[in-house]
Amino acid sequence: MTIKIGDRLPQATFMTMTAEGPRPVTTDDVFKGAKVAVLALPGAFTPTCSARHLPGYKDHVADFRAKGVAKIVCISVNDVFVMGAWAKDQGITDEVSLLADGNADFTRAIGLEFDGSKFGMGVRSQRYSMLVDDGVVTQLNVEEGGEFKVSAADYLLGQL
Repeated sequence: MTIKIGDRLPQATFMTMTAEGPRPVTTDDVFKGAKVAVLALPGAFTPTCSARHLPGYKDHVADFRAKGVAKIVCISVNDVFVMGAWAKDQGITDEVSLLADGNADFTRAIGLEFDGSKFGMGVRSQRYSMLVDDGVVTQLNVEEGGEFKVSAADYLLGQL
């Protein structure tokens, strides 16, 4: 069953890369007591994700903050080392938190996985954006097919 507006996020553990190495973070660590903008995408280093999706959020950090968003997180079904390397490649420091959902546990729990096996990618996340307030989904924008419209930073900003 796909998550919807008004639903509470399920409990899950992600991995994030820190200066000290990989570190687990839970949904409570990320979402409890905060308004959080989420972008999720099929894969680090993939063309649209690297050229448009993540950079759009990085470029609009101040705009999100001005509208009361405390954090921006990027979720992808990749391992933490790939996400750490991608953060370096994209010049991301602390303005966007990159969260690895390596086994797609969170992605499956919210019903937003897709099978990328025909592309050699296995289970991946659909491309989406959402706004989460204290663990509850207040906006959810899931892309159709290979599109990139409703998950873009400016689209989510327009919903705030």
